[in-house]
Amino acid sequence: MQHPLIARLAARLPFFFGWVIIAVAFVTVALGVTARTAFSLMFPPIVDEFGWDRGLAAGAFSFGFLLSALASPVVGRLVDTKGPRLVIEGGVLLTVAGLLGATLIATPWQLYATLGLLVGIGANCMSYSVHSQFLPNWFAAKRALAIGIAFSGVGVGAILILPWLQAIILHEGWRAACAMLGGIILVVVVPINLLVAKSPEALGLLPDGERHMPGTARKRPANIVDAEWAAVEWTVPRAIRTARFWWLVVGFFCGGWIWYSVQIHQTKYLVEIGFDPMLAAWSLGVVAMAGIPGQIVLGALSDRIGREIVWTMSCLGFAICYAALLLLAAAPSQPLLWLMVLSQGLLGYAVAAIMGPIVAEIFEGPRFGSIFSLVMVALIGGGAAGPFVTGLLYDWTGTYTIAFALGVALSVVCAVTVWIAAPRKVRVVAGSLR
Repeated sequence: MQHPLIARLAARLPFFFGWVIIAVAFVTVALGVTARTAFSLMFPPIVDEFGWDRGLAAGAFSFGFLLSALASPVVGRLVDTKGPRLVIEGGVLLTVAGLLGATLIATPWQLYATLGLLVGIGANCMSYSVHSQFLPNWFAAKRALAIGIAFSGVGVGAILILPWLQAIILHEGWRAACAMLGGIILVVVVPINLLVAKSPEALGLLPDGERHMPGTARKRPANIVDAEWAAVEWTVPRAIRTARFWWLVVGFFCGGWIWYSVQIHQTKYLVEIGFDPMLAAWSLGVVAMAGIPGQIVLGALSDRIGREIVWTMSCLGFAICYAALLLLAAAPSQPLLWLMVLSQGLLGYAVAAIMGPIVAEIFEGPRFGSIFSLVMVALIGGGAAGPFVTGLLYDWTGTYTIAFALGVALSVVCAVTVWIAAPRKVRVVAGSLR
């Protein structure tokens, strides 16, 4: 579908319009993910104010994640048929409604409906899963680098917004923080996403800003290893009949678990073992800030040495993070805190930059969005189950020891599955062609 006004703008720019798409994604993902991550800051004062069990309160985040997982196939289909703009703008409205509605909650079901359901589904439409469905269309040779730059916006959003929100929570309350965050998202994200297009072809362009003479065909990609596999026009029914699809499902489920379990529970945990609340909030922001160079550098590295190696490095980062958390319970210290923060951000967050390219290199084609959205059901399902089970394990045992040890084990499983799925055996990365 052509967008005449945007196409004219793209044609007049002295640089590739794909970088405008990346800039818009940078801001959108920054605010979308921060809206979801902010639950970690709202969690302690909500538990303290209402006296609810942690498992019950953390379950609101998991509930929203679970429903966003169930909605992912519909979202993926909408991206394929209607384009990402409709999905992202709809996500903004849901997120803002959830944040503003949260200021009125008094019972658990209202928490689940607002910060759980509305923010969960809305933020999902603004963040990694939707952007990973169309950003790979804009770049080929620098695919993971470009996506890494876009998703590094999460770090900037976190370091700028999360400490500010924590200050508002401490001085004006968590309800004021929800209202202000909702207002910012509405004013900023709606207008900039009017520029979004699903692919460069929709604007008469080519990926990476390539040019070719009119009437000439583009060359067949030279990075294909398994020509028979790559020749298949992948659809959802065909994809789910392959072993590769299910190995990705297992890996992405484990990735969601280890990613969001620590994200939701680390602030409360750090405060309980003796760290200052502001330092705990800053550490959450620094994790995302460290993800900026992590996602960009490791994303670019994966374009040169392969997705599997960088995915393993990311999983190693989460394993170190969980191990450091276990050690912090016995001996709280600044060096261990920073080991936990940096391993999680610099290494762990790189998973975001390469999850789209991993699936694209296996199931590239016109139905990629629908296939990717199903794989994201697994990641979001892991992101829903992890924080909930972690909260339950704490409620049952009075400690996070079992939950964090489980995080180390799932980090190993997560790394192994992508090696078995082996995107390198379908298409090699651009760096391997040199």
